[in-house]
Amino acid sequence: MAESKSTNITWHASHVTRDERERLLGQRGVTVWLTGLSGSGKSTIAVGAERELVRRGRLAYVLDGDNIRHGLNKNLGFSPSDRTENIRRIGEVAKLFADAGVIAMTSFISPYRVDRDGVRGLMTPGDFVEVLVDASVETCESRDVKGLYQKARKGEIPEFTGISAPYQAPERPELVLDTMRQSVEESVASLVAYLEKNGYLSPR
Repeated sequence: MAESKSTNITWHASHVTRDERERLLGQRGVTVWLTGLSGSGKSTIAVGAERELVRRGRLAYVLDGDNIRHGLNKNLGFSPSDRTENIRRIGEVAKLFADAGVIAMTSFISPYRVDRDGVRGLMTPGDFVEVLVDASVETCESRDVKGLYQKARKGEIPEFTGISAPYQAPERPELVLDTMRQSVEESVASLVAYLEKNGYLSPR
């Protein structure tokens, strides 16, 4: 947990309730946390689900790991402590998105179980849906158009998850998408179906 260095601050409650925002949008705010190895399909699935939800008239937004590191977290590297802070910050942002009634999909390797559990702990029960995008290292490496795994095996990229740094898979994720067996379209359909079944998309 990050130490708070701010003093003399007060939380200001909105004059618009979360329920009012959700009724306006016709959906329930939620953070869909996609976790998995580099190349497992997290970003592709998140973008596909975002497109499908918007097509259905829903408000969805992808918080992508690389994009976040271009701005909000540009001062963080890939050491264990920096990875933890990276996930903590995006967890706080995702919490605000959920409060705004948005379906936020995050695409982060987020290799440490304790960090993901920490984000879950920030949220109201039901606001955090952990999705394991499951694929073996060998499968991910075969998809690696950027050559990151090859560089990692040569020692050119330190702290690379799955090669020189650990990945701790979720023990009880809400949803598992096996991208070694499912197509992107099937994975997207499974994710959207989960949101429908569990009441995140209000009937229209």
